[in-house]
Amino acid sequence: MKIPFILLLCGFLGVSTQAQQRSIATDTAVVTTNRININGQQISYTAKTGMQPVWNEDNTPIASLFYTYYKRDNVNKSSQRPLIFSFNGGPGSASVWMHIAYTGPKILNIDSEGYPVQPYGVKDNPNAILDVADIVFVNPVNTGYSRMIKDEEGQYPERENFFGINADIKYLAEWMTTFVSRNNRWESPKYIIGESYGGTRVMGLAEELQNNQWMYLNGVIMVSPADYKVLYRGNPNDSALNLPYFTATAWHHKMLPSELQQKDLLDILPEAEAFSLNTLLPALAKGGFIQETEKQAIAEQMAYYSGISKKEILQHNLNVPPAFFWKTLLREKSGHTIGRLDSRYLGIDKNEAGIAPDYNAELSSWLHSFTPAINYYIKTHLNFKTDLKYNMFGDVHPWNRENDNTRERLRKAMAANPYLNVLIQSGYYDGATTYFHAKYTMWQIDPSGKMKDRFSFKGYRSGHMMYLRHEDLIKANDDLRAFITKTSATGKSAKY
Repeated sequence: MKIPFILLLCGFLGVSTQAQQRSIATDTAVVTTNRININGQQISYTAKTGMQPVWNEDNTPIASLFYTYYKRDNVNKSSQRPLIFSFNGGPGSASVWMHIAYTGPKILNIDSEGYPVQPYGVKDNPNAILDVADIVFVNPVNTGYSRMIKDEEGQYPERENFFGINADIKYLAEWMTTFVSRNNRWESPKYIIGESYGGTRVMGLAEELQNNQWMYLNGVIMVSPADYKVLYRGNPNDSALNLPYFTATAWHHKMLPSELQQKDLLDILPEAEAFSLNTLLPALAKGGFIQETEKQAIAEQMAYYSGISKKEILQHNLNVPPAFFWKTLLREKSGHTIGRLDSRYLGIDKNEAGIAPDYNAELSSWLHSFTPAINYYIKTHLNFKTDLKYNMFGDVHPWNRENDNTRERLRKAMAANPYLNVLIQSGYYDGATTYFHAKYTMWQIDPSGKMKDRFSFKGYRSGHMMYLRHEDLIKANDDLRAFITKTSATGKSAKY
């Protein structure tokens, strides 16, 4: 339920009921008050939607970020409630995905498995985590309504200020510090959640906030994290870590041998994981010098755990590209391709032959349902109106991937901050940032093992955006709620 109460803060929004413009004031906000029922509890909250500047070293605005801040009303010591900053990935993705499908107070109209349903729009999210934490959804530069700002000579700032692993982390940390100060949230336990590339972002942000902004966190949450330091090397680790995802997806589509197919998914994944680490990885490391008998035996086992033929595996020298798997798994059964980010989704290609799908079936489905919903929600429910286009994906390329030490930055932040805990959430059917890659990242962050009790992993029977499946929407939010409650550390000393 929305109560019609609107305030304009920090400047003029730049629109009117008669005429809107394709621009937004650099520093502005609209406030609405609302109510929602979460887990049977009636909750009142305030939504502040607006723009907050990014400054350069001369304190000149060079960009402005679009955000939505949800704050629960009528609570004691509201300035001490947990606060979560939420980022999506890409790089170049808006905050839309988790905003209106996962943790926010509204979710889009989809069916129980995540497929589009008309009429488009949003509905209350009774699983939102607003009962335990306030949330800020942040859109990095060129996503959502966030944009760079021209100087007095009409020139945009250098793109290198924003579009790279380390530049992105630096300006966002400064922006977050300003937000915390403006909204009097320094007392709050603080969390950052990042989906996909957002996982890379929040790993780096943990140390950047701590060392350069003096802001200490209680938790880092990675949703289907893309740890690019591993994923784009093309090494034996990368290939071996894909196999358990092949197993999960083949099980979902009933393509495994009957002795595996009749078991539950969670009963067969440990087998596939053990084979990948203990057998496949050493075999791939041998490259072309592997003995032929061993190669044949490995291919046989891979076929057993993947649902594709031994012949196809041998033709790829045991190193099966995920794109080929998406194309070939159902080639003989139905002729469909399967989705990259969520392999439950099916696609239709021009030709059944080939080595990769023509398009991403899951992404097409998601854009189908999310795009109308977010545009409707922002204008109708949040009362933020502009003719500027909401960028689901923005122009952020070329993206500078050099000097990616985000994994080490997270380790350093954790070592220096005993409060800092990490939660990883992954879908078993995600073929882009597989759940086993996420586990591997978790294992590698702290080689000493001294902090492993501060890591937790949760898996779901869905894909990249596991929360689109209704059953996992409930479970994943409950897992977040439990993590926040456990790690808010009230009354506990930060020490080893």
